[in-house]
Amino acid sequence: MNYSNTTVAICYDFDGTLAPGNMQEHSYIPNLGIANTDFWDQANQFAKQNDMNEILAYMWLILEKSRQKNLPIRKVDFVNHGKNIPLYPGVDGWFERINNYGKTLGLDIKHFIISSGLREMVEGTKIAHNFSFVFASGYYYNEDGIAEWPSVGIDYTGKTQFLFRVNKGIFNFWDSSIINKYMPENLKPFPFERFIYIGDGETDVPAMKMVNYQGGYTIAVFDSQKSVNREGRLAKDVSLELLRQGRARYVAPADYRDNSDLDKLLTNILNDIRFGQNLKEHNGKFL
Repeated sequence: MNYSNTTVAICYDFDGTLAPGNMQEHSYIPNLGIANTDFWDQANQFAKQNDMNEILAYMWLILEKSRQKNLPIRKVDFVNHGKNIPLYPGVDGWFERINNYGKTLGLDIKHFIISSGLREMVEGTKIAHNFSFVFASGYYYNEDGIAEWPSVGIDYTGKTQFLFRVNKGIFNFWDSSIINKYMPENLKPFPFERFIYIGDGETDVPAMKMVNYQGGYTIAVFDSQKSVNREGRLAKDVSLELLRQGRARYVAPADYRDNSDLDKLLTNILNDIRFGQNLKEHNGKFL
């Protein structure tokens, strides 16, 4: 990957940010013969009973339910389920359009996923080729391609680690040596002031706070078509709360179409990065 002093990193959560709901709910969990709400209730209860990380709990439960149903749990099956994940309006054309706009400003834009969802499912989506790297939870597969154990689970605080990996250009999960070494700011491929983080909820708070603290830009998006989330809260209310609390700098509906509020906001941020218009001093919502 080539870098310059005009390289910009746009980091996205996935579930609720680029796609509605949780990626496992669209086809994989229903194929297990269990309601989505029941699955998450069982996963959360299992985590509580065993004092366990919630991400690892849901990943274990997927394996257990798949075994009980005698369903394939191969990497290719997760990838195939990723093909069925619906996306928010305009996501298909978003990346090319934003990249092209960046080029008019002399900016080289790279896109990254930082998600608690499954990287194998993200890799199956029709937008996967747009990402320079996908940091998401994933499984270890044996020589037959069968999932045997979670190899990485990314929870809400864990997301911050991967911001630093992008910052230093470390595009793997295993190398913990470089990430802890001192690196002069001028040698970092993606300085935080050229970071844009887009997320949808409270699980993005640590990542948003980190990016804000380091001088970057944060956007909370919400599904304007969804009435309530799993906790019974309006998605819009959650995003506005993040704005009021200073976790997110901006709020917009999860509409990625040309000339949408989100589209206009993102281009304004790119202008700010390029020309230094101090947009961050004017935090606000786009509704």
